[in-house]
Amino acid sequence: MSADRTSSRSLAKIAGIVAVATLISKVFGLFREVAIAAAFGVGPVVNAYAYAYVIPGFLLILLGGINGPFHSALVSVLAKRKKEEAAPIVETVTTFVSIIFIAIVAVLIAFAGLFIDILAPGLEPTTRASAVQQLQIMAPLSILAGLIGIGFGTLNASDRYWLPSISPIFSSVVTLVGLGGLMLYLGDRIQAPQYITLGGIVLAGTTLAGGILQWLVQLVEQWRGGLGTLKLRFDWRTPGVSDVMKVMAPAALSSGMLHINVYTDLYFASAIEGAAAAMRYANFIVLTPLGIISNMLLVPLLPVFSRLTGIEHRSDLKLRIRQGLILTALSMLPLTAIFIALAVPIVRLIYERYAFDAKASAIVAPVLMAYGFGMFFYLGRDILVRVFYALGDGETPFRVSIINIFINAVLDYFLIEYFATPGLVMATVSVNFFSMVCLLWILHRRLGGLPLVEWGSIFAGLTLGSILASACSWAFNWGWEQAVGTDKPLFLVLDLGFASAIAFVVFFLVALQFKLPELELLRDRVRQKFSRR
Repeated sequence: MSADRTSSRSLAKIAGIVAVATLISKVFGLFREVAIAAAFGVGPVVNAYAYAYVIPGFLLILLGGINGPFHSALVSVLAKRKKEEAAPIVETVTTFVSIIFIAIVAVLIAFAGLFIDILAPGLEPTTRASAVQQLQIMAPLSILAGLIGIGFGTLNASDRYWLPSISPIFSSVVTLVGLGGLMLYLGDRIQAPQYITLGGIVLAGTTLAGGILQWLVQLVEQWRGGLGTLKLRFDWRTPGVSDVMKVMAPAALSSGMLHINVYTDLYFASAIEGAAAAMRYANFIVLTPLGIISNMLLVPLLPVFSRLTGIEHRSDLKLRIRQGLILTALSMLPLTAIFIALAVPIVRLIYERYAFDAKASAIVAPVLMAYGFGMFFYLGRDILVRVFYALGDGETPFRVSIINIFINAVLDYFLIEYFATPGLVMATVSVNFFSMVCLLWILHRRLGGLPLVEWGSIFAGLTLGSILASACSWAFNWGWEQAVGTDKPLFLVLDLGFASAIAFVVFFLVALQFKLPELELLRDRVRQKFSRR
């Protein structure tokens, strides 16, 4: 649908639009998490919220987010069609998805207690009661997940990138306003046991309200662009609908398998006090840069993958896969070095205030290190999954995900015994690594061979650069703490700034030795930006 217009807009420009919009929304999301941590720490309200948010919230993130299965399916189909064909397809798919998820919402509300008991059998009674109530409040997010995902895909396919990328900001703002009002109303009493229920209601209610607002903003833009309304349409024979469902159904199931891995992790985490909250806080720190960079890479690349699926374009498709993976390594590995070397000061700077104390930082920091270690595998797997979606194959990622469920459960069982909460994260990292290897090998065979040895040597070299960068960053941080200290906020900020800069410099000095075209292109574009200014 947007082939002509997209061809006139460079991938770099699209990535820039997405990056700026995503950065703004992520900053507000970070403020939201800081406010939650300041209000509730790692106490029962956030623990309950972590479990109540699993089903509706992760549906919102995976199905309703940019690069989710609904987004990917619609972009891969609509990008190849004329604009006037979009509305019937979007309305039919919206009708189908709404019917399914209305039923899911009813089930979640009716059996909320059962779902919480399955997810977290080790919760104490007060936390369990709060979790059940919060799940019932947030259950409608399940249907919003599908609708927001459809909106993302529809708007991106029509060359609209700004609004979908910035729309999560509305959800964060609503939550910030709600928490601000609660803290003004209760003051120091917010940590009192009798206010656990009220805190849970406000947290869950503002989350739902934010999701509704995010969907409405997208819906208005769809209407204005003639890309579909709320009209009920049951004509499953509409051209293009079957193509969307062919990708969407297995892709959604594949994402569902990922949810089962999350359920498995949280099941084991329920036996450890504060584990669910620690995983939530650490995961959000990682997801902030990961979300920005993944949107920069995946949003502009997915339509390109979709237009290079013909046999005559195989060499170009292989080149784009290489670019996606190497850009992933260039962006994720230096961040991995920083999160591993500087986990403690990062957590202290972001969260340590009011109810979130030094003890909470000590719980969250090792979990952050584990999440940071797996960033490259997470995004690399996503790049490869999108190639399969572009090829019209959602079944292969789904089958790999089924295998991953069993691997993840086994690893959770053993790793939690030796590494506690970080072990659960390492199990997920291992599963993502396995997925990436399997998908890459399948593409190697399907596309008539990929230069895996060449790519592997590049990744190995960049990994060594990441290790060296992490060691240098850690050494500077240790020396700064001994000589200057980090008790004052300014000293902590300076420590993190210098130590992070050292990690980036060391990593990219190593990366320059490989003379990568992707790195040279990135460097030239940065120089052009500064020279213009």
